Amino acid sequence: MNTYTETLRQEIETALDSATLFAADCPDRLREAIRYSLLAPGKRLRPSLVLAAYDLCAKPEYRLDNRLNAMPAACAVEMIHAYSLIHDDLPAMDNDDLRRGLPTCHRKFDEATAILAGDALLALAFEMIGNLSPSELAGRCCKELGIAAGACQLVGGQMDDMLRENSSRTGCVGDTPPKLPGLLASMEHVHHRKTGALIRVSLKLGGMIAGATEAQLTALDEFGKHFGLAFQITDDLLDVLGDETTVGKRLNKDEEMNKWSYPHLLGIDEAKQAAERAVRGAKRALTVFEGDTLPLQSLRDWVGQLPNRAK
Repeated sequence: MNTYTETLRQEIETALDSATLFAADCPDRLREAIRYSLLAPGKRLRPSLVLAAYDLCAKPEYRLDNRLNAMPAACAVEMIHAYSLIHDDLPAMDNDDLRRGLPTCHRKFDEATAILAGDALLALAFEMIGNLSPSELAGRCCKELGIAAGACQLVGGQMDDMLRENSSRTGCVGDTPPKLPGLLASMEHVHHRKTGALIRVSLKLGGMIAGATEAQLTALDEFGKHFGLAFQITDDLLDVLGDETTVGKRLNKDEEMNKWSYPHLLGIDEAKQAAERAVRGAKRALTVFEGDTLPLQSLRDWVGQLPNRAK
């Protein structure tokens, strides 16, 4: 991690801590569960993408020094991410015991508290977006985040992923070539929403707050599409190849829950090649940005490091 990305992470940690102190009316157990899940050790990738996109698109005189203008949006996407993980880990969904190397929220507390902690984080995310100024910008950002987190994107992707669990995989392995592209397309449609939507909106929010041009926003979105795909393929590979202590969550879940995954459909080697192709696509999308600024280099570094995590 370079100095720039570490600076982003530290700024985000401070802001998340401050945002979840809450007034006295918040029950102590709820506050503890929220902070336990939100502040658990992590890379803070999605909020860092908000801030890096802001720095990349802001006018030179506003770059870096005024990064905190985008912090409410950065906190909001991390809160959405944390809420989705809490609910994803619940017994009714993935039934996970481990997240970021710690017991999941419902294991640490109880199922009802975990549900309420997720609900509170979802509400708090939009409260944070409301802190953006001017109000017209806050409204546009609220709409974009709502779409990304909603029934056709994040939640819709989760629903489709859940519906496929425990379905028969007869014919998935060893299919004739004409069928495989359809299986891949179906799986990617889920992941572009379940994983990619929040990555893409993180970049878009940072760009919008910075006053990015349409060309810049288009480039950020294209980067986000490829980045999200590379991220998901790498996550699938780590589920097969990773170490539970390093990854921080239970592994081999895809096989246990009968889920399609890139290693399952393509094999390990071809899945790695697919991740590398997605990385190259993400880097090409950044060519619209000139120079070798810290934000640009960090975006390149983040996406470039993904395939190496699964080696």
